[in-house]
Amino acid sequence: MNLRTAARGFVAFLLSVPALQGNPDRAVTYPSSNICALSGSTVEIRCNYKYPYANTVEKKLWFTNIHNEPVDLKDDTDYTGRVEYSCVEPSCSRRYSSCTGTCTLIIKDLTQSDSAEYKFRITTNYGGKYSGVPGVKLSVTDIQLKVVIRPSNINTVQLECHSMCDKTGLTYNWYMNGVLQPHHGRFHGFHINSDLSASCAIEGSNHLSSPSVYAPETPSVGVTPPGVIKEGSSVNLTCTSEANPVAKYTWSKVPTGHSPGHTVQGQQLSFHPIQSSDSGQYLCQAKNDLGTKSSPISIDVKYGPKRTFVRPSPPGEIKEGGSVTLSCSSEANPAADYTWFKDNQPLHWEPRRPYTLDSVSSKDRGTYRCQAENQYGYLGSNSVFIDVLYAPKTPSVSVRPPGEIKEGGSVTLSCSSDANPAADYTWFREHGGSVEELGENYTISNITTELGGNYYCEARNAVGLQNSTLMFLNVTATSSVTATTVARGTVAVLLATILLLIFLWMRRKRASRNARGQGGRPDTGEESPPCPVYDNL
Repeated sequence: MNLRTAARGFVAFLLSVPALQGNPDRAVTYPSSNICALSGSTVEIRCNYKYPYANTVEKKLWFTNIHNEPVDLKDDTDYTGRVEYSCVEPSCSRRYSSCTGTCTLIIKDLTQSDSAEYKFRITTNYGGKYSGVPGVKLSVTDIQLKVVIRPSNINTVQLECHSMCDKTGLTYNWYMNGVLQPHHGRFHGFHINSDLSASCAIEGSNHLSSPSVYAPETPSVGVTPPGVIKEGSSVNLTCTSEANPVAKYTWSKVPTGHSPGHTVQGQQLSFHPIQSSDSGQYLCQAKNDLGTKSSPISIDVKYGPKRTFVRPSPPGEIKEGGSVTLSCSSEANPAADYTWFKDNQPLHWEPRRPYTLDSVSSKDRGTYRCQAENQYGYLGSNSVFIDVLYAPKTPSVSVRPPGEIKEGGSVTLSCSSDANPAADYTWFREHGGSVEELGENYTISNITTELGGNYYCEARNAVGLQNSTLMFLNVTATSSVTATTVARGTVAVLLATILLLIFLWMRRKRASRNARGQGGRPDTGEESPPCPVYDNL
């Protein structure tokens, strides 16, 4: 086969059988019944025809067997601009009473769709129509490359260049990344790398080459539907890469920390529905026998707050004057803003900062919670009770019944103080020390005036103590005779008694004097005291 023939299509004469129809004087024959040609080449299909001497050829045409009625290929839109007829005027012989001629069909720029059975027909002035049956079967093929052997050396690959026309004795040139290689033949080995591209062509006709085989190009990855990805929606990740042979795809999630990566085979990775835990970076790997390429894509799943918690630091009870910080945490994308509540009343605080009490007081005691919120939802937290421990405040004291306290009655003193933990109470009397009475209430039954005076209570807990102000108890006597009256009466009685004794003494003395004046003399013996004479008082 010379270069000119090669350039025109590499026609192979695989089978040559004359095709006859009817009378031997009227026939169409084809030198070859099967022809193999390469895509992009030009093929020539030749026929010989014969008809009676007295006839005249009115029409010649080539057609395929794909139509019910023959359609001239020159009028077939599938062959427009690609078909030519090269026919030689018939030679007629009166001696043999016949005419013979040849006609060649030329088809350029062959494609695989041109594979068909082609026939030639002549029509004479006497209405005779002659076609060769069967026609010529044309097979159009591409040059193919395939991996036939994977040697033990995993860094090399062996390729085979072939076509259906190989029996015609074709010779191939090899190219790597467009550069002619010093090798000829059906097989050739290449070193594997991610930029490898290889092809083969017919020697002497480099325009008739195979499709290139090459490692995958950097994959293109995308997400469907585009835009914001919300939790609960359906999402598909798609990976495409130009490669020959066709690439195989593997999806994997880039591991975070020590979590293992999960791989999925296939060009598409689907989430039905997608979860917040699916957020992260995914890697698509396109691989064939010639190399591997990968591309990443990040998935950011948006969702409302989840698992909202409040944590105090330090936890537990806190003494007045100390410091405590409340932190609110919530899983959300985008990050949530927080609203703080105390006893279900909102607090004015910055949306994303912890709530800090630098100097805790008793008024800070209460139940706290937070609410996390973003554009996809909101969620309240648990409740945390802040128990502030503080010493008793100044106790307040009261008396029952109120008003005047009368001797002999009953009175109850009460003491109360704001304290945490609750205070214990002890009662005291001013200048009298403890009355040894414990408890919030102190009751005095059958009170006397001596129990009047100032009283106060002491409130004490584990944090500290505080005394109340003084409360004065003014106890009044219940009798109508006052102490002054009694005192005056007592003095009067004493004075009267003294005056009476003086009077009796003076009277006795006068009587004795009268007796001596009458001449009498006293007895020599012991004088008996005169008997007192008492007048009616």
